[in-house]
Amino acid sequence: MHDFFLAKQILEKIEEIAKEKNLKKISKVSLEIGSIVLAHDGLPEHIDDINLENLLFGLKSFAGNTQLSQTRFDVKKVAGDDWKITNIEVE
Repeated sequence: MHDFFLAKQILEKIEEIAKEKNLKKISKVSLEIGSIVLAHDGLPEHIDDINLENLLFGLKSFAGNTQLSQTRFDVKKVAGDDWKITNIEVE
């Protein structure tokens, strides 16, 4: 569940960057994901780490009907506790 929430946040950020920089055809987005733990209700017993497989599935699913439908996502697990977009490639 948290994986899909994060996927939606990431796609919103990519779309925001694309709009700001007038990027039309994004072919690849590289991301670094730290040990992000999220709790949907703030209770510590409901905390989950992000699963990269689920995150990729969420990114591809949510991007399906957007300008990012053909975008490849390269996701790398790194140290830290946050996520960031490291590169956006355009055609």
